[in-house]
Amino acid sequence: MKAIFTSFILLLYAGHVIGQSTIAGRVVDEKGEGLPGVNVFLVDTYDGTSTDLQGHFSFKTSEEGSYQLKATFVGYETMSQDVTLPGDNEISFLLKEAINRLDAVVISAGSFSAGEESNREVLKPLDIVTTAGATADIAGALNTLPGTQTVGETGRLFVRGGDGYETRTYIDGMEVLESYSPSAPNTPSRGRFSPFMFKGTSFSTGGYSAEYGQALSSALILNTKDMAAQNRTDLSLMSVGADVSHSQVFGKSSISGKIQYTNLEPYFALISQRINYDKAPEAWDGNMAYRHQIGETGMLKTYANWSSSRLAVYQPQPFTNQEDRLEIDNNYHYLNVSYRDVINTKWSFNTGAAYTSSKEDIQFNDVDIEDQLSGAHVKGVVNFDPDASLSIRTGLEHYYRQHNYNLSEENEFKENYNQHISTGFIEADYYLSNDLVIRSGVRAETNNLNRQTNVYPRLSVAQQLGEHGQVSLGYGKFSQQAQQEYLRVNTNLDEEKATHYIANYQYMKGKRTFRVEGYYKSYNDLVKDGTQGPNNDGQGYATGFDVFWRDNQSVSGLDYWVSYSYIDSERDYRDYPQQATPAFSSTHNLSVVGKYFVQDIKTQIGATYSFASARPYNNINEEAFNAGRTPAYHDLSVNFSYLYRSNVIIHASVTNVLGVDNIFGYEYASEPNEEGIYQSQPIKQMAPRFIFLGVFITIAKNKAVNQMPNL
Repeated sequence: MKAIFTSFILLLYAGHVIGQSTIAGRVVDEKGEGLPGVNVFLVDTYDGTSTDLQGHFSFKTSEEGSYQLKATFVGYETMSQDVTLPGDNEISFLLKEAINRLDAVVISAGSFSAGEESNREVLKPLDIVTTAGATADIAGALNTLPGTQTVGETGRLFVRGGDGYETRTYIDGMEVLESYSPSAPNTPSRGRFSPFMFKGTSFSTGGYSAEYGQALSSALILNTKDMAAQNRTDLSLMSVGADVSHSQVFGKSSISGKIQYTNLEPYFALISQRINYDKAPEAWDGNMAYRHQIGETGMLKTYANWSSSRLAVYQPQPFTNQEDRLEIDNNYHYLNVSYRDVINTKWSFNTGAAYTSSKEDIQFNDVDIEDQLSGAHVKGVVNFDPDASLSIRTGLEHYYRQHNYNLSEENEFKENYNQHISTGFIEADYYLSNDLVIRSGVRAETNNLNRQTNVYPRLSVAQQLGEHGQVSLGYGKFSQQAQQEYLRVNTNLDEEKATHYIANYQYMKGKRTFRVEGYYKSYNDLVKDGTQGPNNDGQGYATGFDVFWRDNQSVSGLDYWVSYSYIDSERDYRDYPQQATPAFSSTHNLSVVGKYFVQDIKTQIGATYSFASARPYNNINEEAFNAGRTPAYHDLSVNFSYLYRSNVIIHASVTNVLGVDNIFGYEYASEPNEEGIYQSQPIKQMAPRFIFLGVFITIAKNKAVNQMPNL
């Protein structure tokens, strides 16, 4: 009996062995190298194994029928093959690296990103309001980045040999017209928008996305904050005015608003200015942001900004006893409504509309001028992500601009135009791997004034080098309508055009960033003052390189960055008789910014040193055009923020603490003297220094909340 039982067991075992199949093979990557530790298994069974050091695997199974054999490995796409059992199966797998966009290489050519949406930021939103010398002005902070030029008599962004009008501002993807407040001639203006309203900033020095246009040199993209976190009220008492802001949260909505009054009359009474003001700059400003969450993923945003300002100044005519009186009254309104939502894992969209109105009533001696610009921008964008390796963005938008210019109260002279620009774009990001991404796009624009349609291609490539480094290349064609003063005269002008070529290397490790970038820009169809009126016969170029280093790690509490730019630029445009280096361009530009928080005294101390080499100017006593050179520009500015109480901050800043007498150019007499020489006088800063003092108070349920992150 025992022999019979043993024989039965052996028969069952033999049957089991005979019914088994062997599945073997190898798993390799895209380079053909074996991948160790890959999990290989039959789906819906317990049969499987892991690959060895060379990527080989082998296991037995007694299953019969059709099955799916799957190979999975962290960081790679899962692959599967169909097998039929029983039978020996020799199978190989080729695993491709899985695309993780959070870890994938990011295109950085020509772009500085900052904010909550950037995982590789080089400039934080906080930096805009804590940089010494910037005085909480967005353009002032960005002027410490490479690629920008210090043009102290305007206060605007001049980027890589481009004029100040060549930078366009967008809020939540929508265009902003007249983004700077008015100012007297040869005095700096400020941006109209408070940096406290924005969560992130993307500053492109060239080669930007096909989604944005109408900018020859640069795009400044500001993204407003989402829902307010809590109810709070902020009060600010400043040496130049005061403001109050409040945020209220209710359910899935929040509303935030701010009102500010600025009057420089008391300040000018204490600190004399080189300019003789009849009415010191005075302004009322306000902004409002309403946020409403719709469903789980939808967000409706409404942002409004308004301001009313006035100034009057006496301008002496050089080397005469006469002076001109200039008065500017400006009323400005901006409204922006946007909505974004996610439809599913593959589809999302955002849409919006914006309206701008700016009216200036100008009185120049006995002449009255009314200069009014209004415009609207509507836009819709759809994003489609068919898989992890491909992202497609496409959209349509329309710009409308109306400009009216009336000279004298009797309307003796009028110029105006109405412009429509219709645009479509499509752009795709293709991730060949986590280390290589290609972005290609095209933008088409139709202009009703010159009845032309232009197509502008864009292309960028980024390749990861090692764990922390990457290279990026960028190319694109860009355009911008002619300036208002020219379109009023000739509405048939072509759009001015530029072509960008960019090469970039960036290294980021921990809290250290190094980047170097070279570029070349060619300009064509620039507007010139012709004998028969303005034309598009202008041209030019700009080439150079930028270097940036930031370190927020080496010394505890210390954050600093250094930026340097070399620019070689010439252009023939406006009233230039020949191609020459423009008066705003300096060959060498250097900024050194440092911030240090002293924990023991609860104080943040900051300093900024800015240098710009000599700028050209046209000495009308010489035959050569723009052959003169100003002295080099130097500015050392400091600031500090002291946490007096948990909700009270004292802030102070001083620009140009050394009192350097910077010169931006020269003005000449209209007539020569007895020796036949046109006498000149320098264009200088309004005052050697600007001093700011402020007390900032926060009222909130959470007593630890204050405005330190804003300072």
